[in-house]
Amino acid sequence: MLDTSAVILTNETSQVFSKDKATMILGNKALIRHVFDAVNPIVDEVILVTNTQEASDTYAKLLPKTVKFAIDNQQSTQSLLSGTIAGFEIAQGKYALLLPYDVPFFSREIAEFLLNLTIDKMAAVPRTPNNNVEPLCSAYQTKAVLEIAKQAILEDITIDLHLLIEKLRGVRYISMSVIEQIDPEMKSLFYINTPVDFKRATIMLQGKQKHQNRQKR
Repeated sequence: MLDTSAVILTNETSQVFSKDKATMILGNKALIRHVFDAVNPIVDEVILVTNTQEASDTYAKLLPKTVKFAIDNQQSTQSLLSGTIAGFEIAQGKYALLLPYDVPFFSREIAEFLLNLTIDKMAAVPRTPNNNVEPLCSAYQTKAVLEIAKQAILEDITIDLHLLIEKLRGVRYISMSVIEQIDPEMKSLFYINTPVDFKRATIMLQGKQKHQNRQKR
């Protein structure tokens, strides 16, 4: 059995972009590649969850052949939860990062931090000061959470990832102030939801590259 997995959800499509957001080029690579590159060095396997075989085939061309794919064809309003189940069902890691595909600045340091905090816990989940949780960009004990999620859906078809976390026992909640100590600019939790966000991400990436170039001099 492997120790760690990363499950990246791509099964929610955006209606505000004219093309598949995951394939859009940010910097010099597709958006989906940014998240993959951040977590691939620290986990034993990476799994992408899509909603069609066609999407899997498209993303496979953008990623190494080592990536595994899970297809979530439920097409339900609980697609994040059904996608989580689809990914966790084939994940072999004892612990799994659960990530969206549209957080291009998610850092390796945050990923390692979350996985370490999940040891002997059911999950490690960031939480805001007003008690809103971030079920994505979190880490979970894979098989235990999978069974609870499957049972929860059988009992309540309206359940989502936020409600699922409330059912878990042994969750380690992480203050955003702690996340900020590792990622002072909180870029790891920056989502690209709109074309404006994409333009902002482009500017952020250019600033990062200029900073790196100055450091090399």
